[in-house]
Amino acid sequence: MGTLKDRLNDDLHAAMKGRDELTTSTLRMALAAVRTAEVAGSEARALSDDEVLAVLTKESKKRREAATAFADAGRTEQADKERSEGEVLERYLPKQLTDAEITELVGQALTAGGFTGKAQMGPAMKAAQAAVAGRAEGGRVAAEVRRQLG
Repeated sequence: MGTLKDRLNDDLHAAMKGRDELTTSTLRMALAAVRTAEVAGSEARALSDDEVLAVLTKESKKRREAATAFADAGRTEQADKERSEGEVLERYLPKQLTDAEITELVGQALTAGGFTGKAQMGPAMKAAQAAVAGRAEGGRVAAEVRRQLG
């Protein structure tokens, strides 16, 4: 098909033609975040699909956190909007792993690396994150690494 950024642009145009306001505004926000990441640093550059995926993951996490904050504050309408935006972004992210899958992958990574104690948390996290490869939130992976090392 093309790059992930091209797919986002194509889907944005389709949403605009279909007058889908939620998808249009969400994809505009996502593409703005991608463009910001492209010009960040000392020199502008095009992002790889993995880097675009990382930006989308970050934006999706922001939506989940905002939805939780709005729900806790009793602003259900705004929380629903944030959740809906998160659902639009989820279409572009890889399927998230279940807790059982995370447990299995982390266990394999720790065994392969020979990690045994909490003192090795940093290198163990690096190995676990590589095994999970962006298919689970870092906090969930870190909790499982801590549990298995502890």
